[in-house]
Formats: sequence, C-alpha cells, structure tokens
Amino acid sequence: MRDRGVPAHRLPRQVRAAAAAGAVALALCGVLTTVPAAGPAEASSGPAAPDDCRPDPAAPKRQFRALWIASVLNIDWPSKPGLSVAQQQAEYLSLLDVARKYRLNAVILQVRPTADAFWPSRYEPWSQWLTGQQGKHPGYDPLAFAVRAAHERNLEFHAWFNPYRVSMQADPAKLAPGHPAREHPEWIVRYGGKLYYNPGVPEARRFVQDAILDAVARYDVDGIHFDDYFYPYPVAGQDFPDDATYRRYGADFARKADWRRHNVDLLVSELSRRIHALKPWVKFGVSPFGVWRNKSTDPAGSDTRAGVQTYDDLYADTRKWVREEWLDYVVPQVYWAIGHAPADYAKLVPWWARQVAGTRVHLYIGQALYKVGSTTQSPGWSEPTEMTRHLTVNRRYPRVAGDVYFSAKDVRANRLGAMARVAADHYAHPALIPLMPHLGGAAPPRPVITRAERTARGVALTWRAAAARQGDATAYAIYRFAGAAPRCGFADARHLIAIVRAGRTRTFTDTGAEPGRTYTYYVTALDRLHQESRPSPGRTVK
Repeated sequence: MRDRGVPAHRLPRQVRAAAAAGAVALALCGVLTTVPAAGPAEASSGPAAPDDCRPDPAAPKRQFRALWIASVLNIDWPSKPGLSVAQQQAEYLSLLDVARKYRLNAVILQVRPTADAFWPSRYEPWSQWLTGQQGKHPGYDPLAFAVRAAHERNLEFHAWFNPYRVSMQADPAKLAPGHPAREHPEWIVRYGGKLYYNPGVPEARRFVQDAILDAVARYDVDGIHFDDYFYPYPVAGQDFPDDATYRRYGADFARKADWRRHNVDLLVSELSRRIHALKPWVKFGVSPFGVWRNKSTDPAGSDTRAGVQTYDDLYADTRKWVREEWLDYVVPQVYWAIGHAPADYAKLVPWWARQVAGTRVHLYIGQALYKVGSTTQSPGWSEPTEMTRHLTVNRRYPRVAGDVYFSAKDVRANRLGAMARVAADHYAHPALIPLMPHLGGAAPPRPVITRAERTARGVALTWRAAAARQGDATAYAIYRFAGAAPRCGFADARHLIAIVRAGRTRTFTDTGAEPGRTYTYYVTALDRLHQESRPSPGRTVK
C-alpha cells in the first residue's frame, strides 16, 4: 500500500497540546520519567518582572548556547577509534569542561553517524568510530555515560542522528554481519562513493525512525537533533539512483523532485509525532544548510547567491517544517561572514527570523567556529572579532534565541581568541534554556534558603525544596544582589550567578562574593523544561 502522505490536521500540534493539558508519565525500561501537570498559582507564576522593566540585551535571562560534538570520522569524540573506556570518558568530560568554561548550557552529541549506534541498539550495530570495528562492544554504554555526565554539569543533552547515511564507503560487504543494510539490500543505494538508505522506500523510512526512537525510549535525552543531511549533497555528474523507487512509489507526483521532498516531509513529520507521543517533553530540532532557496529562484527566498539550496538540492523544505511546526527548534547553519556577497550573515539571520515569526519554533543560529583563522574563506574569518560580531547582529532580532558552535574541538582550540571574546562580550552571565511551554511541564514550588553564611571560600548557601513536591525540581538558579533585590532584578541575568543541578544535597558556595560587602541571595527552582519558580525569600549576608 502506498503511503498517502502527511495528514492535513498536523498531528504533532494535537499531540503536544494534549500532553500539556495534564500530567504525563511513562514507564520506560523500568525508569519512571514524569512531566508534572500545572500546579498551584504560586508554583507556575515564576519570577515575573513588572511590565515596564527593560531587560539588558547584553544579559539575556534565557539563551540556548550549545556546541556540536561530531563522532563521524572521529572529528571531535572519540578523537580516534580504539581508545580505552577511561580514555574515551576522559576526552568526553574534557569537552563538557570546555562547554562549562564558556558558559554554554547544552551539548549536541552525534550518536548515530552512519547507521550505527553509540548505545546497545536493538536495531543497528555498535559504531565503528568507537572501536575501529563496526559491531564491536566498546566496553560500556557511551550514550548512558554521555547523558549522565552532561546532566551532572547541568547541560542539556541533545542526541544527534544522521537519518540516511549508511556508510562512508560503498561496499555493503564491509558492513558488520547482520547489518540491516546487508539484510535489506533493496533499501540501500550507492551514491558518491557512499551507501545510503533510500528515502523513497517506506520500510526504510520507518526503520530509521524506529532506530532513533529506541534511544528516545531508553535514555533521558532532552532533544533529538538532525543536521543538514537528508538526500545527499549533489555530486557532479551523478544523479541519485532512485528511478525504480520513483516508479513504484511516486505515481502521485508528476515531478521526482516533489516526490523526494514529500519523502523527507514524511520522515520529519512522522518522527516529530512519534517523539512527542512517546515523550512529550523531548525537543526535536533540525540544523539545515543556511539557504532554503535564493531569491532569484523563489521570491520568498533569501537575498543570497548560494550554490546549494536545501529545497532544490537536498529536497528538504525546511521553511515548511517551521511553518507546520513539525520542529521545536531550527538551527540554520549560517556559515558565512558578515558581508560575504554570495551569502551574507547579516542578511540571512533576519530572513530566518521572519520564517519563525508567528510559530512556536525557536531559532538558534549555527556558527562556523571552524572557519575562524582560515585564510581560504572570506577575509572576515581572519579577524578575531568576526564571531562576536555575529552575536551582536543577532541582538537586533529578538527571535534569535541562541547559537550552536561547530564544533567542539574548535571551541576548545579558541583560535585567535575568538571563543573567549564571544564569552566575554556575550556570555558574561549564565543563561537559562529558553522556554517551550507547548511541551508541558510546570514550575516547581519555590525553595527556601535555610543557611547563608560566610566561609573561608565564600558565601555558603543551603536550601530545601518544598516538602510536598520534592522531585519536581531538576535544577536551581542562584541570584545575588548587592543589598536588596531591585524591582526589576529578575528581568535579566545580571544577577544570576549560577545554575546547579538538583541532587541529594542542595548547596552552593559563592566564591565570587567580596569580603565586607552585603549581599542578598535568592534561589529559584527549575523543572526539566526550565520553567522557573518564584524566588525564595531572600537571605542577607554581611
């Protein structure tokens, strides 16, 4: 039976609305994970600032700040295959330390780079990028370790999947025995020296979704993430070999290009629905190539002259996905310098801001940190100020809610001091993750500070959660004021000094407190979707 297409009534929106209406609890693999229903007025009001408060744009209260950790070809982690368990884990923890150093609040780790897995998947073999041999057990569960370590450092964890790429080489015989691509040769195609699942085969599309949902069900991930690869980038002189598939499944489409886009639409819309039906609080985001279409091709396109257009070349109608709200966030890879004539950063950012207007989809910008210091790219990349200028441009467009940096090793390298400059100019304060109220949840009751006193290391704080709902808080935000809190003190992050993960102990030591000064501290509680309680009663320390 031919798949008749995406239903007109936008299932993902209905599923999310239903989830937000009440409590959702799923017992998965023996672990109960709960998003609470809306609580009492005190719990859900949050630290609202008066309407006339003007937050400092240089200190946003909420901002998504992430780095990509690529595993394919061992780009970032592990640095090479075959490292010991201890070496792999130490490398990963060092990347989390880098994220924390620059006050980032999320990591996006590639866990399914080539139809393989960084966890004991029920569908696909262990990744070759871990051990050097596809199918070989690495000696631990990397995904479980990665999620736990990120959460311990209060970093959101987004699992990054490549949907259709099967192998970086073109011989199925080199895949692990029992690999699904070997067992279903009718699912795969050779193109550009690589193997791919054919997006036009409904069984292959469903299998890809099942493989991804295995991780969603079994791990406490905060998000599911795709990058820019759908149909592969064009290879000169070669056409993607799907004529037979088109004849079998594409009778409803006069043009193969429309059928291909329909196939990718199905992948995205169906996966969005299935993720949110399984765990409504898990976010779904895509990071497409930065140009949907050039204005010369389509009046709705951007003022660019890019050689690749996602709509025409990758068959990814990313603008449609935003408008249909199949995504929770979009991270266009705006990988060009300001003033770069074919694709100007300063022109693409406002174009993308217009696309998310009127939707619930968050806009974060993908940043090409790997180009900093390059002498072969646009001249701007040789300037240490290019990256910080990007974020200054972003401030002009309130719909830009954050940035993601490619990639982790480049964040760590800090070439030309560019990342340190970004942190100094734009990340002087911590930031809460932006809210997505449509995914459910509710702010926990406000905590109570039980101890605040000076010690040799600084001011030590201890607090307790509301006794009736001990498990609601995932993290706590710490605010410090010189004297009493001003009327607009919670409107931005100028007084936010730390965000700490909830644990068995609720303590924090403010090592930045100056001796002899009087401070007032407040603590707020955050649920897993970063909804914030009212502030605790203040505690003053002299």
